[in-house]
Amino acid sequence: MPLDEDVVESIYREHGPALRRFVVSASHDPQMAEDVVQETLLRVWQQAPDINGSLRSYLYRTARNIMIDNYRRAQRRPESLESSPDPAEVMERVDDLLNRVLVEEALLRLTKEHRDVLVALHYRRFTVNETAVQLNIPSGTVKSRAYYAVRALRTILDEMGVER
Repeated sequence: MPLDEDVVESIYREHGPALRRFVVSASHDPQMAEDVVQETLLRVWQQAPDINGSLRSYLYRTARNIMIDNYRRAQRRPESLESSPDPAEVMERVDDLLNRVLVEEALLRLTKEHRDVLVALHYRRFTVNETAVQLNIPSGTVKSRAYYAVRALRTILDEMGVER
């Protein structure tokens, strides 16, 4: 049974811009991005899926699958075979981008203290001592926060339906 139009409209208002940015960064084609976003929301509207985790994660995965389907469909056309990239590379690039978006969303759900420690240690590649100086906390606190932050991040990613 399709969802109510007002529900789909609110999903579009809340998640449409982020979904469009995700597809544009994966495809570098704004027109295709608009088509994929519309197809994604059409599927949500028609199928009314029972989503247990994050709605945004579900939308990103659906958009990813639509992009892969479109790419495979284009590969079946003989004229596009000469200049097209390797399908495995395209799928890998889309998967990497999806993982980055999902991890970024999960990081935003952490407390500021946990997020600051993880960003310093894993993204800025600071040592424990450099992180302690940067955040003005003892190095033991950095280690403790990092431990609990990774556990919380794993829980959040599990709730979002991210598997690995």
